[in-house]
Amino acid sequence: MPRWPGWIAVAAILSLTLGTLALVAWRAEDSFGLGSGLGPADWAAVRFTLLQATLSAVLSVAAAIPLARALARRAFPGRGLLITLLGAPFILPVIVAVLGLLAVYGRNGFVSQGLSLIGAEPISIYGLTGVVLAHVFFNMPLATRFLLQGWLAIPAERFRLAASLGFSASDTARLLEWPMLRATVPGAALVVFLICTTSFAVALALGGGPAATTVELAIYQAFRLEFDLSRAAFLSLVQVAICTLAAALAFRFAIPAGFGAGLDRTRQRWDAAHWTLRAVDTAAILAATLFLLVPLALVVARGFPALPDLSSATFAAAGRSLWVAAISTALTGITALSLALLIQSLRRGAQLVEGIGYLSIAASPLVIGTGLFIAIFPFASPVALALPVTAVVNTAMSLPFALRALVPALAEAEAAHGRLADSLGLTGWARLRLVLLPRLRRPLGFALGLAAALSMGDLGVIALFADPSEATLPLLLYSQMSAYRMDDAAASGLVLIALSLLAFWIFDRGGRANAHA
Repeated sequence: MPRWPGWIAVAAILSLTLGTLALVAWRAEDSFGLGSGLGPADWAAVRFTLLQATLSAVLSVAAAIPLARALARRAFPGRGLLITLLGAPFILPVIVAVLGLLAVYGRNGFVSQGLSLIGAEPISIYGLTGVVLAHVFFNMPLATRFLLQGWLAIPAERFRLAASLGFSASDTARLLEWPMLRATVPGAALVVFLICTTSFAVALALGGGPAATTVELAIYQAFRLEFDLSRAAFLSLVQVAICTLAAALAFRFAIPAGFGAGLDRTRQRWDAAHWTLRAVDTAAILAATLFLLVPLALVVARGFPALPDLSSATFAAAGRSLWVAAISTALTGITALSLALLIQSLRRGAQLVEGIGYLSIAASPLVIGTGLFIAIFPFASPVALALPVTAVVNTAMSLPFALRALVPALAEAEAAHGRLADSLGLTGWARLRLVLLPRLRRPLGFALGLAAALSMGDLGVIALFADPSEATLPLLLYSQMSAYRMDDAAASGLVLIALSLLAFWIFDRGGRANAHA
């Protein structure tokens, strides 16, 4: 395979991440000084960002630990489906899930109504409480998946040895589970912290007041409302510094568990047979299931009656979202495949190239959007290019997940069939078409489906550039929520859920159909 497509992809990623960061740094040149670049409101945004991200990470991981432990040591019908559903909040549009949380915990939600019946004050979902609640909703399942992998990585022989030595449940937790948690919790907490630090849609919908503004939302306000590029650029650099410091601290406190290898035997948990532990695990699974599924069920129930009243603006916005998602998905597939092939072909520097591919996971879409605005503004109207720019930024945001799916699969395909292909003289496009692509259909289909779903539900860069008459479906949904047209918002949210899940299913199913093992 020629390497030039991969090197073009590397150059594009560096331009979108480090290039845009350099642009905002240049634009923020007049703001540097010993604290002179941040005003009181900016410092308040920094403090709120650190507070909500820390609380969200701690609560998400704390709630994920009992759930992951229950899933790791219990077998029950539907367990695989439940674990699969834990990924739904990551795929579903953020703004739709916010709408569901409002239906449960908002002033008119049934939780607040229940509290009013007993004379208690209703929950105030706006501000710190709402932002943290929404972030836990999105990230607790993600943390659970991380921790569940840690539990399943403990060799089954360790539990067998623990049972033969007469370990109690507390002994097993202290000697086996605690070392695993010490190794995996910092990484899981870091991922949640980074996501919450750069979260935009949640802070826009549930925060936004002077006391509940994140750095990401402050960037948006400085750019969109005040047109203060220097302040937006400097805040972008502050956010990058926060994320870098968080990553350094997480790596500092993560300690390897050191369990060694196992023989892949079936895992049995003799230490968890007591009925009290069964009751604890059952309660953890039921509580998590209700917490995750009830808000989305309410969106569906409220949206169905309003579907016949959908306006033409909703269908037009849905069409624009589909157009952006199609471009983003195609670009993600081309870029990820080009990078994966380049990584596989390099003997030196492969890890560096792969690291470049993951750069965008540490970047904020609004940071990239701000840099692109600075680059585009002297030559064209950013509003006129809102949809293409959104598609490009969505590509950058989806790329790390696509690479994570493709790089190991490509290495496995080369290890299994590379020598035979070499002996047959298969190189270049023939090798890709006949040997590699048939074995990459599953991970490639998953990566494309994920990119399509994430792009469909994006409410980030489009909020910077778009004209209201050219809004995508998430932006229209946010406008309907802001105008308290909740029935219309529920109907638009139902359409957005259906389109996002359909986009994911089409690509994921297409990759699985007739895929070669």
